[in-house]
Amino acid sequence: MLQKSLSVEAVEAQICQARRMEIVGQLTGGVVHDFNNILTVISGTIEILQEAVADRPDLAAVAGLIAEAAARGASLTSNLLAFARSQPSQPRPVDVNALLLDAARLLRPTLGEHFEIDTRRAAEAQFVLIDPNLLMTAILNLAVIARDAMPDGGTLTFETRPAMSEESCSGAENGISIANDVMIAVNATGHEVSVFHSDRPVADLGMIENFIEQSNGHIDVRNAGGRGMSVRMYLPRTSSLAELLAEGPGEGGDEAILIVEDDALVRRYVVTQVQSLGYRTLAAGNATEALTIIDNGGEIDLLFTDVMMPGSINGRQLAIEALNRRPSLKVLYTSGYAKNAMVQDGRLDSGVLLLVKPYRKVELAGMIRTALRA
Repeated sequence: MLQKSLSVEAVEAQICQARRMEIVGQLTGGVVHDFNNILTVISGTIEILQEAVADRPDLAAVAGLIAEAAARGASLTSNLLAFARSQPSQPRPVDVNALLLDAARLLRPTLGEHFEIDTRRAAEAQFVLIDPNLLMTAILNLAVIARDAMPDGGTLTFETRPAMSEESCSGAENGISIANDVMIAVNATGHEVSVFHSDRPVADLGMIENFIEQSNGHIDVRNAGGRGMSVRMYLPRTSSLAELLAEGPGEGGDEAILIVEDDALVRRYVVTQVQSLGYRTLAAGNATEALTIIDNGGEIDLLFTDVMMPGSINGRQLAIEALNRRPSLKVLYTSGYAKNAMVQDGRLDSGVLLLVKPYRKVELAGMIRTALRA
């Protein structure tokens, strides 16, 4: 009877802990939503300032520091949303050389003295378009699999380099070219390596493989007869964010865009940026105002709406109402926290275009054109 009572108490404690974690996740998401609104304005306006002081090295350096601080803030909010499990995948140009160095720094204190970590990076920066948090998670999971497979210790080697056209991987064998890919490898060598001694590594590798394939890449797992293992990930090469920004903010247009944003500061900023791309703008602070504008009959080509808004109608519900009135209307969503309304199991609902805050002008321009062409 005592054992049964303890079991009930243990279950009740687990339920209470789960509820507390859910509340913490909700609070985290709410705080991050507001912080991302602030970062959207800071990141965007410092971008404008950087352009204005480009010929003043002293001021350009100060503006660069502010931009770097804003980027670190954006990274922090991204990690918080990952903790709250409230963030869809956010691919962006990532230097995998730098990411692997970060992974090695994180792992050195935790793997133990009987493990060595070696990094072999390509001579030049290698950029891929991927969610950096998810790629880091995949690499760390591979390292844990390798550690568990080498109970007597060994060497863990991280490697990046341009993929070679003649090398083989599962994708290449199926007729998929990897000539323009970046190869990221996690190699483990030890006295005894038994990778698949339980179902967990197989499941973890399956999740990593799905993630890489969803990122338009391929994965190759190789075992060396108990002496080692190698997991190679092939991802398409892309330009760095700096190169994309150097190409300009992207194509603009003259279409009419209805901007719906409850935060007045963010709304003014977005209107300014969208107008600078040549578009005509209308603005509303909530769904009720937006529907009034839509019902007035003026020309509107795109509804650009925040997801989370006060009142009984959120951005997703607004879009449904707007499309009932104007079936040909295009829709682009934006949010810093879109779990409940837009994201299911970490993925966006089918057919949804979402610009995650904070964003740069080049990203705003690109997503608007994508939405208008959809």
